[in-house]
Amino acid sequence: MPPRRRTDPVTGAAALSAWRVDPEGVDRATRGTAVRYTLEELGTRAPGRSVEVRVPPYGAVQCVEGPTHTRGTPPNVVESDAETWLRLATGDLRWSQALADGRLRVSGIRASLDSLLPLVEATGVTR
Repeated sequence: MPPRRRTDPVTGAAALSAWRVDPEGVDRATRGTAVRYTLEELGTRAPGRSVEVRVPPYGAVQCVEGPTHTRGTPPNVVESDAETWLRLATGDLRWSQALADGRLRVSGIRASLDSLLPLVEATGVTR
């Protein structure tokens, strides 16, 4: 079952659009809404509990079908800063490049999200 959405999709898409227009100038609340919206979108598209994606301090989501964990640190973790995550989610940065640049902290054999990203097209339309 996909995660329950906490961010209204219209509000989330608007925050993401605002971030895309001015990534440096967007306020912290708008950035946080954009991050949470995209994390929830990932969880909806790839439901499951085998990978945990973290974007501190804004949020985290469990996604991707497979073996689940119930306690402690999950075996498959992806962590990034907000800027990197939003660039991945919008297609402005490729997974392989973010890994090569050290912008992602990834552990576990199932922790590649390359086939799931980007979450939105260059026009801002959700895929």
